[in-house]
Amino acid sequence: MDKDIVIDLLKSIDGSFKDKNSKSKVLKKDIELLKNEKATYKEVNDLAIEVGQNLSQSINEFVTAESLPNEKMYFNISNRLMNHTLKNNYDIVTGYASDVQNQLNQAANLHLKAQVPDFNQEKVKGLVERLTAAESFDDIKWILDEPLVTFTQSIVDDTIQKNVEFQSNVGLKPRITRTVVGKPCDWCKNLAGSYSYNDAPDDIYRRHERCHCIVDYNPGDGRKQNVWTKNWK
Repeated sequence: MDKDIVIDLLKSIDGSFKDKNSKSKVLKKDIELLKNEKATYKEVNDLAIEVGQNLSQSINEFVTAESLPNEKMYFNISNRLMNHTLKNNYDIVTGYASDVQNQLNQAANLHLKAQVPDFNQEKVKGLVERLTAAESFDDIKWILDEPLVTFTQSIVDDTIQKNVEFQSNVGLKPRITRTVVGKPCDWCKNLAGSYSYNDAPDDIYRRHERCHCIVDYNPGDGRKQNVWTKNWK
């Protein structure tokens, strides 16, 4: 019975999600900027927020207490729902981010391939466990709102971290910039700024729920430092 419920839910959610994405002005703008080779990680972040919000809206259209057995989110349903939908978001965001990263590398005269982070299974597991632990779905349905947007944004942060670490390891000097958005909390204000890889705060890639701060970085000018002579070439 649960299997049929999940199949029907995912079919409805996927249809709604694709429809919202196809009509999104934000996504159309981001794709156009990519085609014109003008997209940056700001656009990647905008895309992630939009995709995350569209997914949240689509899930909430069909996943209700009435649609679940005993009005409870059982593990089998939660696990398949979260892994399927969030993996879709991962594929969309990493696909766009890789294209942006490759363009940034080319602009910096870097003959490097964009690095793609792993799908963060631990974060998905955490969401699944929280959804499953509640006695009633209505007590925990808020997890299907902003936390899904935050998860999708974290894919961007993971992508930047993966590429920054890779480029630093081959001798480049990428700079990471974190910019606040809206009315930031004190924690976000303290993280704002531009840093070299070695000087960046430990929490530079972290974000709390409803945090729309933008993490960006510059691959540099393509110069590489010899680790022995310290000369640049």
